[in-house]
Amino acid sequence: MRTATDSAVLVREKLAEYGAATQARMREYLRGRPRNPEFEELIADYPQRGGRALRASLCLATARAFGAYPTDALNSAVAIELLHNAFLVHDDVEDESEERRGRPTLHQRHGVPTAINVGDALAILSLRPLIDNAGTLGVRLALRILEEAERMAHESVEGQSLELAWRQHNVVELREVDYLQMVLKKTCWYTTIYPMRIGALIGTRDGVELDRYLRFGFFVGAAFQIQDDLLNLLEDEGRYGKERYGDIWEGKRTLMLIHLLHAASTEERARLSRVLGVSRAERTSEDVSWIRERMEEYGSIDYARQIAHGLAGAAQHEFSVACADLPDSPDKRFMEALPTWVIERS
Repeated sequence: MRTATDSAVLVREKLAEYGAATQARMREYLRGRPRNPEFEELIADYPQRGGRALRASLCLATARAFGAYPTDALNSAVAIELLHNAFLVHDDVEDESEERRGRPTLHQRHGVPTAINVGDALAILSLRPLIDNAGTLGVRLALRILEEAERMAHESVEGQSLELAWRQHNVVELREVDYLQMVLKKTCWYTTIYPMRIGALIGTRDGVELDRYLRFGFFVGAAFQIQDDLLNLLEDEGRYGKERYGDIWEGKRTLMLIHLLHAASTEERARLSRVLGVSRAERTSEDVSWIRERMEEYGSIDYARQIAHGLAGAAQHEFSVACADLPDSPDKRFMEALPTWVIERS
């Protein structure tokens, strides 16, 4: 029986292997445009900052687990990473974030108009590897992957619109189910569901029912997002790579904040609503520290941690159901180990 440590080692090894392969191919798409070297340098900024390459790795591992050749899914993995970085640039603008992967955000360094344009450029560039799939996978399969990409992008921006509306209108009457619905759309579709679906498409040449992986993708993706939100509260800024307490500064409706809104006293809830109703610039360090302390006092952090563990457990069960017919392989074991890694990562 594999231990949690064994699982973590396996996941880290695969992330390193597939992340390096994706980065190498992505550099081919990022360079070669001497018409405007300064703009190309800006486009390459976020992708070159690194990251875990979870989405690309899951795409490659799923394809390999279904019998694909090592390079069959590489273009699709690159497209995922490029779109992921496009989302990050735009998210940082929308969230007024100050730090990304340990460095100032693009809009902090170069201004909002430039950052938006760079995000647009990355999103457009992510189409090229998908178009190039026609030459390696055939037109029919390439079109199927494009259709999946369109659905994923639609789900993702719809989820982002939910979160933005909650902050814009200072919505405080939220439940756990509201948060999970938002996370399904904003996080799970492009982090776990879509990479698995196109990996399975490529590995089986469109010979498998894709909806069988929805539940696993949702559970592991939701656990990933909650753990990410927890790390923003618990980890030191240097390790996490983002601004500490950034979610509170930005007024994001995390699971911890939603729990706190329900658990707090009437007076505290009124103060929370006032703090959440002002712009980031108007929030103070005292406000942020007070919210963080209330989360600790009311058990909101422990509550979210328990939910994340429960979702990870559900993901493990769903994997055993959805992928029972897959032969044993390092890639299948990587996928199986993801729920454990998600809640133990730092």
